Amino acid sequence: MRWVIAFPYGWLAIFFLLPFFLVLGIAFGTNNPDMAPPVELGFNLANFKLLFSDDLYLAAWVSSLRIAATSTLVTLLLGYPMAYAIARAAPARRPLLLMLVVLPFWTSFLIRVYAWIGLLSENGSLNQFLRWTGLVSHPGTILGTEWAVHLGIVYAYLPFMVLPLYATLEKLDMGLLEAAADLGAKPLTAFWTVTLPLSMPGVMAGCLMVFIPAVGEFVIPDLLGGTRTLMIGKVLWDEFFTNGDWPLASSVAICLLVLLVGPIALFQRQQVRSLERR
Repeated sequence: MRWVIAFPYGWLAIFFLLPFFLVLGIAFGTNNPDMAPPVELGFNLANFKLLFSDDLYLAAWVSSLRIAATSTLVTLLLGYPMAYAIARAAPARRPLLLMLVVLPFWTSFLIRVYAWIGLLSENGSLNQFLRWTGLVSHPGTILGTEWAVHLGIVYAYLPFMVLPLYATLEKLDMGLLEAAADLGAKPLTAFWTVTLPLSMPGVMAGCLMVFIPAVGEFVIPDLLGGTRTLMIGKVLWDEFFTNGDWPLASSVAICLLVLLVGPIALFQRQQVRSLERR
């Protein structure tokens, strides 16, 4: 029994704590390109000071939080009706509808993002359709803008919003809605007073599952946003692989982890509460 309990703790120690302390040690080091690896270990706080004093990094933090929060809100507005419709569908149809939700996961994430390049480029399918219909004679390009990043994040992480919401809405007692109707509540009133409050655990879980990875997203802003979209995940990549500044890149990674500790802890707390209600 002790070995069974020790296994997950050992897994966390090897694959989380050990890499974390390695990155933390590098973050306090000094960049030295003449060394291999280019890090001189020590206790240097200059990297962390730079992150909160340089306008580039401050703008990256603000932009990442804004884009992640906006995309999460849009994902919630799209995902809630989808989850509600699946939860209220006939039981025989729910597996098929859920399969359609998770169907994009059967294709590589990178391939799906590349597909949006073909759709949003200047000569892509969207602009060709607009020219063909005559709605716009000279449409611009969405690719390389912040709009494309929002679109990519919403598309990629929409299932992470739908599935927790469905799991919550599917357990909703329909008798409560019938009781609200018997008391004279209209469908919209019953939704705001009964359905929405009871579905808040799913809303919270879905928002966290979308917001947390969206903050540190790299692939979508790099491929769809181009150089004009600034996000902290892209800054992290540039510092590691373009500038070769491992200590500064490690400090960015540590700050990003600390930033996400709060939402992650909140998500874990919500999960525990959901299990206790069962």
